[in-house]
Amino acid sequence: MRRGTRRWAGQVGAALLVTLVLGYVPYHVYARSGLARTLQLRRELGLLHARNVDLRFENERLAREAEALRSDPEAIERVARAELGWVRPGEVIVDLSRASGPAPSVTATAANATGNIPRVRGASR
Repeated sequence: MRRGTRRWAGQVGAALLVTLVLGYVPYHVYARSGLARTLQLRRELGLLHARNVDLRFENERLAREAEALRSDPEAIERVARAELGWVRPGEVIVDLSRASGPAPSVTATAANATGNIPRVRGASR
């Protein structure tokens, strides 16, 4: 081989070697060494911290609600009305949850002394 060709082949080989090293090192550092995984885990850790703060506030709210239900008659009444649909004697209930169809009519004008809820006709459940 000629001396110029050998020198040119050596330079091309060296350039190829430098290119491979410069391409492999960042890949090795970023992907294979765990840098990408570390960054992902840091993002997840931030999300978990935010979720923990939300859950802490929710736990405090539920603890206050539970304490109120143990000691506050108004809180007990509020839950009984909202979740159980209880009414006081003399109250009239009109169910407007079903707007379509015929107009509902109340079958009783008031709850009886036992606290039964008057039923609404015309609104299917």
